[in-house]
Amino acid sequence: MSDRSHLDTPLSNWMKESDLPLGSADSNPGRGASPHRRIDRPDPTVGPLLEARAVRKSYRKSSLEIPVLKGVDLDARLGEFMAIVGQSGCGKSTLLHLLGTLDAPDEGEIYFENNRIDNLPNAGRELLRNKYFGMIFQFYHLLPELTTLENVLVPMMIAEDGFGYWRRRSEHRRRAIELLDLVGLTHRQKHKPRELSGGEMQRTAIARALIAQPRVLLADEPTGNLDKSTGEEIITILRRLNKEQKLTIVMVTHDAQIAAEADRTIALVEGRVQDNAVG
Repeated sequence: MSDRSHLDTPLSNWMKESDLPLGSADSNPGRGASPHRRIDRPDPTVGPLLEARAVRKSYRKSSLEIPVLKGVDLDARLGEFMAIVGQSGCGKSTLLHLLGTLDAPDEGEIYFENNRIDNLPNAGRELLRNKYFGMIFQFYHLLPELTTLENVLVPMMIAEDGFGYWRRRSEHRRRAIELLDLVGLTHRQKHKPRELSGGEMQRTAIARALIAQPRVLLADEPTGNLDKSTGEEIITILRRLNKEQKLTIVMVTHDAQIAAEADRTIALVEGRVQDNAVG
């Protein structure tokens, strides 16, 4: 596989100061620092890799406010495979979206490598998701007009300008083919999504999530649309990535058997963490 040495580079070493918010030092001193001041403790082996602190989130339906997360604390350590479980509507997917900066909490804080990330400007969050977070979802989100190989390459097309991508296209293509081989899809690289099974589409989505060599893979119900045997194949791939490449994985699932494959399980009940258990 390609060199993964850049995965040891902490967030604070690549994110420009201009990507981080500036402001007063008195807004919220929760961890001894303002949420608008850079927290520069770059060693990712000290403390959690990804963490949520006292996170609250509500949604509004007409005039009714519906609380979803009610003060959640969570941490994922380097190389850990964590499962978040709970009944439908308990806030699992909402929490994962907050961890991935797809949404922002109403209260509380999200940290990655000891740097606060929930209050980054849009450009900073986009950089974070493109460089350090890989994401897979229940519904795949493949582009129907592109081939399997092209779908895997999409994040690199977005990350680089036209000339930069063209200059490194052979390198990116080689990496994408390696990933398709890893997930067992070398023979399907020229097929469009409509020609793939559900399991093949999810494996394509996994390869796409890995193309930028992320530090964390966030998986939202990755087996939810699959039959039992195909779902087990997907979990086998995720476990292999976790064990062989030390990839940190945070996975949302409603399936207790799938969650049992993780190192640790976090149970959400009515928007709160109920317990932590070894998988």
